[in-house]
Amino acid sequence: MTSATPSHTPTTAAFYVQAVLSFGLSLTAVGIGVVFLPVDGWVRAFLGIAMLYTVTSAFTLAKVLRDRQEDTYITSRVDRARLDKLLTDHDPFKIDAP
Repeated sequence: MTSATPSHTPTTAAFYVQAVLSFGLSLTAVGIGVVFLPVDGWVRAFLGIAMLYTVTSAFTLAKVLRDRQEDTYITSRVDRARLDKLLTDHDPFKIDAP
């Protein structure tokens, strides 16, 4: 019997560093753009808060998606383990005695 276990590839250190640097660079660039924007202070403050809200909601969305994926993976592993146990316990040639 073949089992279709999903291959879990761990995140490499280079990918992690690239993601962190990319996030930091983009956040810094937008922050500098908001600071040097030729508008009133209230508009600048509104854009800064909007930027922070976007970042926190992006983190929340990423966490929710990750949690849902992990939950689905764990549920499928439990279901697969139950099915494997049923298949190994089943003997098609066993005759039930009356």
